[in-house]
Order: sequence, then structure tokens, then C-alpha cells
Amino acid sequence: MVNKISKKSISTIHGYLKNFKLYSKEKERKNSKKLNQKSTKIDYLEIDGKKIIRYTNEFWTSKQRQAASIHEISYRACFKAQLPKFFIQLLTKENEMVYDPFSGRGTTVIEAGIMGRKVISNDINPLSEILTVPRFFVQTIKEVEERLSEIKVDYKSEAEIDLSMFYHKKTEAEIVSLKNYLLERKEKNEEDIIDKWIRMVATNRLSGHSKGFFSVFTLPPNQAVSPERQRKINEKRNQEPEYREVKKLIVRKTKALQRNLKKEEKIKLAEAGKTAKFLTSDARKTPEIEDEKVSLIVTSPPFLDVVQYSKDNWLRCWFNDIDVKEIEKKITITRKLDEWTKVMKEAFKEFYRIIKPGGYLAFEVGEVRKGKIKLDEEVVPIGAEVGFEPVGIVINLQEFTKTANIWGIENNEYGTNTNRIVLFKKNR
Repeated sequence: MVNKISKKSISTIHGYLKNFKLYSKEKERKNSKKLNQKSTKIDYLEIDGKKIIRYTNEFWTSKQRQAASIHEISYRACFKAQLPKFFIQLLTKENEMVYDPFSGRGTTVIEAGIMGRKVISNDINPLSEILTVPRFFVQTIKEVEERLSEIKVDYKSEAEIDLSMFYHKKTEAEIVSLKNYLLERKEKNEEDIIDKWIRMVATNRLSGHSKGFFSVFTLPPNQAVSPERQRKINEKRNQEPEYREVKKLIVRKTKALQRNLKKEEKIKLAEAGKTAKFLTSDARKTPEIEDEKVSLIVTSPPFLDVVQYSKDNWLRCWFNDIDVKEIEKKITITRKLDEWTKVMKEAFKEFYRIIKPGGYLAFEVGEVRKGKIKLDEEVVPIGAEVGFEPVGIVINLQEFTKTANIWGIENNEYGTNTNRIVLFKKNR
């Protein structure tokens, strides 16, 4: 839990970040027992002749399973829920509007909904909406079980593409039957929120590295390897796809997503979902959002050519009948820094239009090309040029010891988990 400030002036924010302490529990805060005893490191960067303050500390924990379980949907290059929570708690109050223009799996808007904020979600990849919308309307286990029992399985069904390297024949038939059922419901305009919940969970369970997924052992679920690569994995591990019961695993994941979700959080999510906007637009042009509507943007854009979103999601696109090549055309993947900054400048102009005076933009970027390019330093002049005031750079630095298991070989490795956020304010 973090301390909360009541005012949103820049001087107050600077004081808060400078004197920050991270508390593990409210009762520990009252007893002045700090989870993080480190002082914030403060230094300055000179960018375009201006000094920009930079704060480094462990402002939030990045430990696994520390956030609400409803967030546990895998997606490539997504940040932990603690990141948007920090800025939502710091810079907004209930019923104010929070927006994520590159929403991905929906971490920002889901967390904002839990915290009683209004939300707008946007991502040009339609998978984002598929993975986000149902989690605002959490379904009961009974509702999911009853709907699954109504779905007939044709065990003669086969996919139109070869998926034998991923699935047991019986599992594949169950997946294809579910895919066809959902497609038919959607085409007839009969798809309801229970169907959407099942679609969301099934999409997340298509492939992964444990028996909780439909597939044989493969890479983590945030990226699907090619069929050729999966054949090599199977050969190297001397494995064959074994039967996984699709409906059973959907129910299990439904339970897991609700594991620690409180009743009042479900109510707040549903309330936020009723008024939410879910867009699939280019972030540079969102006419659906009114001028000066948003109090806070928390987002992380595509990073040059680091992540191939459509290629990583080809299996999810197949299941949801999405043309992966069309998605790839729409998603901005730039390989040159000047191209990336040009795209971001256009996006920042749109952000400036929709953020209300006194509102904030928390823009999470990273180091790319092995640290040779620090995108946070590139973003500061972009924001300043379109009219934002750079408040500073916030670096969340968590030290940890991790165990890496690659092809059965374990290595204890000491490292860091870093988030770099450039914070801007719109003054007028």
C-alpha cells in the first residue's frame, strides 16, 4: 500500500516522490514499519537545455500475484497492475476518467475500474477488447458451467490448419467445437457476456507451459511459437500432446481469476463497465473521445521493433477468427528511432486534446537495443513540444533473485526489474 496525497500540484508530487516509503500493509504503516527502507535517489537529466528531475526507488512491488487475481491474463509486453495503481491512486479520485490508448490486456482500465474510476480502453488489436471487456462483468462459476454444458462437442472436428504439434486430437476437437459455437453465436448476434467470458478464458488457455493450458508444453502463454518451432520443442523434450479437457480447464481458470476478488471490487468493475468505452482505433486519432475528457492516461506504447504482437498472437487470432495479417498492417512497428518519435508526437497531440487541464500523462517506456536507446529521454521533448509540462521521470527499480528454467536447466540469477515512466501535466 502506498501513501495517498490529497493535492495534485506538481510541488506536492515532487515532495511525495522524494520522501516516498513503501508500506506492505496498512497496519504496518501505522506502526511505521517500512517494507522499503531505501531513500529515493534523485538526479537530473539535461534534455534540450532543460533539467529534468529523475526519481529512482521501489515505488511499487513487482512481485507475482500481489495484485487482484482478475489481472492474471497473459499478454506480451504488459506491465504489472501495481504500476497503474500507483498513478491512479496518486493523481485521481473516484469517478474521474482514466484512459489507456495502448491497452493490451487491459491492466490500466481493469485496475482503474476496481478503484472506482471511469475508464476508456483503446487498442488497435481486437484481441485487447476480447481479453478486457468480460473482466468488467465477472461471471459466476455456475453460470459458466451451465453454459459450457450446453456446448456440444463434435469429436470428428479438426482445425483447418495443422495443430497436431500443439494439441491431442481429442483436445483439438473440443477447441474447434468451442470456436465454431462462439463464431455462430456472434454471427447470429446472440453472443452474450457469458459467451464473451468463455471466449476470453479459452483465448488465454490456448497455449502455455503447464497442464493448466490446452496445449502440450510450449513457451509462456503471452506468445505462441510457430508450428515448426513447436515441433522442435516437442522433439527436444521428447513429448507428445496429451489430452486436456477444455471445459474443465475453462472452469478452473474462471475460479482462479476470481480467487481474491472482493464482492465490492466486482461491483465497482461492473459499474465502470456500464459506462466504459472500448475502442479499436489508432491512438493518434480517437474522435470517439471528447475534448478534455480524461483526467489521467497511464500507458505503454509499442517499443520500436522489440515485440511482434501479431506474430506472437497468431494462435489467439485463429481461435477468434481474426485476420492476423490485417492486424499486422494496422499495428505500428517502427524500426528507426526517428520514425518512432514521429508516431509518438502525433499520439501526444491527441493525448493533449483529450486530457483536461490539470490532468496527467504517465508514459511508461523502456530501454531498447540493450540499453543503447533510452526512450524516456526521447519522450520528454515530444511531450514538451505539444504543450505538456514534464514533471519528471519515475524509475521503479526492484532488485530480486530469480530462478530461470530453460530446457530443464535451473540458474539462480540476481537482477533487476525496472519500469521507466515519464510523467507529464497539462496546465491549460
